[in-house]
Amino acid sequence: MRIDGIPFELIWDNKPEEFQCRSGSLRLTAGEKTDLFRDPRGEQEAHNSPRVLFGPEGCFLLSSKVSVDFAADFDAGVLVVYGDRESWAKLCFEFSPQKQPTIVTVVNKGVSDDSNHVSVSGKHVYLRVAGLGDGAFAFHYSLDGKTWQLVRYFTLTSDNRFRVGFSSQSPTGRACTASFSEIHYQARILQDIRSGE
Repeated sequence: MRIDGIPFELIWDNKPEEFQCRSGSLRLTAGEKTDLFRDPRGEQEAHNSPRVLFGPEGCFLLSSKVSVDFAADFDAGVLVVYGDRESWAKLCFEFSPQKQPTIVTVVNKGVSDDSNHVSVSGKHVYLRVAGLGDGAFAFHYSLDGKTWQLVRYFTLTSDNRFRVGFSSQSPTGRACTASFSEIHYQARILQDIRSGE
């Protein structure tokens, strides 16, 4: 699959219930009880969320406006960094148990380090992944697609080449549709991780 603005082919890891791809935008519908998560206490593991990924080259920025049809707790639209089942991370626009759209990150190094950040008014936000080289990444969000806020700065290791892309999830619900628009890919290093510039 190809998306305008991304100079690489995207490949499905898990296919969604439905999807549309046109004019540089993507719409994914995750099915019932879909997630990418490994509970630190070993009580839950899921690896069945729909994901479509590509392999960037060198340092990069991948950003998108993300809109979600929230219905159930933990419904989310997601940007993903994926090495293998043990090594991955996700930046989520997620519906919290308090019924608030929330920026959530998960970094998985064998088990998932799950962190809720800030609640956001409305049903869309801008998310961005920065690939910094040597397995280092940064996650940012923005309300307007111009001013970026850092939410996570981390490293991952994997024997596989890291891929990045898009996902949706509905861990407790029957389905969740996430829309990705204003998708932008840049092959460059982020100059200031903290300010997002």
